[in-house]
Amino acid sequence: MQIHIPVLKDEVLYFFKDIKGTYLDATLGYAGHSNAILENNQFVNLIACDQDDEAIEYSKQKLSKFTNRVNIIKTNYEFILNKINKNEIRAVLADIGVSSLQLDKDDRGFSFDSLELDMRMNKDNNLDAKYIVNNYSKDKLSEIFMNYAELPYKLASDIATNIINNRPINSCKELSAVIGNSKLNNRKVSLKTLVFQAIRIEVNDELGVLTRFLEEIEKLNNCLVCFITFHSLEDKIVKDTFKRWSKNCICDENTIRCVCGNNHSKGVIITKKPITPTVDEIKNNSRASCAKLRVFYINNER
Repeated sequence: MQIHIPVLKDEVLYFFKDIKGTYLDATLGYAGHSNAILENNQFVNLIACDQDDEAIEYSKQKLSKFTNRVNIIKTNYEFILNKINKNEIRAVLADIGVSSLQLDKDDRGFSFDSLELDMRMNKDNNLDAKYIVNNYSKDKLSEIFMNYAELPYKLASDIATNIINNRPINSCKELSAVIGNSKLNNRKVSLKTLVFQAIRIEVNDELGVLTRFLEEIEKLNNCLVCFITFHSLEDKIVKDTFKRWSKNCICDENTIRCVCGNNHSKGVIITKKPITPTVDEIKNNSRASCAKLRVFYINNER
């Protein structure tokens, strides 16, 4: 079983090397990034959160050597800023991905060969993949596959129909067999990967959580914000949010001249283009291949 390997670790360390004070790791996971940050920068303290009990217990042990520099809170990251003193946060790191340990463990019900069908990042949540697969209507399943896997209507509808015709489906292994091993002509990943990803996003409301978290981050001051995404829809949300934050003028596009004051920027985009893994990193960790890092500096007190 492979322990989670932190993606773009060197790049994250570069951006955190001069941070002083408290930073937030919004998606602690198995503490790969934060262990490296705390080792590399003695001037930072960590507030971290995760909703996975197993990940929290593992990370508490891993970070125990940093004694009073670490505070770990169990919560979904969309709520963390309401549980801490926002004013002390000088940087935010959010790695919006599923850890290798979650993917690889059969009892978590994420992987193609798992005998479970779960996909919950927080096992206390009521909604799981088994319920979605066995209870959602054809229209609802099709909508998920179109919106989250970006599949064309006909294909999304055919997959939904096939799932319904093979109910009950009680494991990821059974679901994998129903979907099959085909690939879309214009996509690098398998159809099965896209469908599983779409169901996981629905189970955990991943895009909604990300959007709401960004709305909370917008209120911070003098804070570096680093997001690592693995899905094109997540990356688009982050990209569009950073672009909106950077705008001085918020007038309607059809306005002939600016009437808003032209001073509404919340800071600056640090990475004009997303940072992606090197060839060597992808060779050592294939799950890094889709990762994109975007960085913004929020300064609401200009």
